[in-house]
Amino acid sequence: MDIRPLADKVVVEVVEEEKTASGIVLPDVAKDKPQKAKVVAVGAGRWLANGQRVPVEVAVDDVVLFTPGAGTKLKVGDRALLVLNEMDLVAVLETANVAV
Repeated sequence: MDIRPLADKVVVEVVEEEKTASGIVLPDVAKDKPQKAKVVAVGAGRWLANGQRVPVEVAVDDVVLFTPGAGTKLKVGDRALLVLNEMDLVAVLETANVAV
């Protein structure tokens, strides 16, 4: 990966957009629900006031849900990525059978 997030930052790649029955593509930002993404890089975690580091709770290749509109968009090569704060993550999907 060409990017290494710092502290409690997570780099994700948004998973497929949804299509309507008539074939119109609905970007995730147009929907009023969490977006789905695959984690491609994670930071080492945040520092507490007492000097301890709290590791990030997600790992590379996890599929997560995150708050719509969150994060900083960037492009690395031909990949469109988002850098999110860990607190913008809503959940980790443990199975592909979860409907969003």
